[in-house]
Amino acid sequence: MDVTHPSVAPLALCLGGMDPSGGAGLLRDAVTMSELGCQSMAVSLAETLQNGLACTRIEPPSMDAVHRIESLAPHLTGRWGVKLSLCALEATAFRRLCAALRHLAPPLRIWDPILAPSAGVGLHDGEDLRRMAADLLPMGGWVVSPNRGEAAAFAGLPPEAIRSASVEVLATPWLEAGASAVWLKGGHAPGDQVQDAWITQRGIQPLEATPRLAGERRGTGCLLSATWLGLRLQGRDDLGAALEAARRLRARWDQAHSPGGIGRAMFMPLSALQETP
Repeated sequence: MDVTHPSVAPLALCLGGMDPSGGAGLLRDAVTMSELGCQSMAVSLAETLQNGLACTRIEPPSMDAVHRIESLAPHLTGRWGVKLSLCALEATAFRRLCAALRHLAPPLRIWDPILAPSAGVGLHDGEDLRRMAADLLPMGGWVVSPNRGEAAAFAGLPPEAIRSASVEVLATPWLEAGASAVWLKGGHAPGDQVQDAWITQRGIQPLEATPRLAGERRGTGCLLSATWLGLRLQGRDDLGAALEAARRLRARWDQAHSPGGIGRAMFMPLSALQETP
């Protein structure tokens, strides 16, 4: 029997790391997209040994990522977008990935550049991010969503600049590399307030300042960037999606939990929150 659907869900192609615990990475992206009414497809760019305590190993995927993306190409039509995050591909493979994305021309694009998971082994340094940006950003249309540490490394600044550098100093190198917009996340800035900023060639737009919430949570960067893409796919504008993504993260902060009572808290699916008495 044929079933006619009244609408087609927008599609998000998620390219990133596989965190087996689901606190971050592709599993977190898929849950987030589902919550926002989007269909997710995913291709692993990094395999990890990771749980709520730490990430202890990161390796390139065993199967060619570009071949996997090409196999999905017939689905990538209409309203769709791509999110790029943790990537362990070597330089030649990453250039092939960028060429594939240029050909596919996703209408919406966000890059959440990751130096390392929040606890455990690292993966990239500032030079790596600059190399990736040189291959990725010239195609145009990319929103980049670094935290202050990632932005400082990209700018070649010392670690102490994470807290002291101005928004302009941290964002300008990304724009010069070809980013259409920089969503600079403010969680690593000093003080008891957190304030993101949205920066384009037209100027700096500070987003709403909010009190700093107590404790740490896993996967905040993943959740923010995935929520932004999901909201954009549902018709929100750039700034509105960034503001709403931050508000949604804050609303779920106190409902985070540690599966098995071990490690840093991760965000529960909205369906679980709605079912909790």
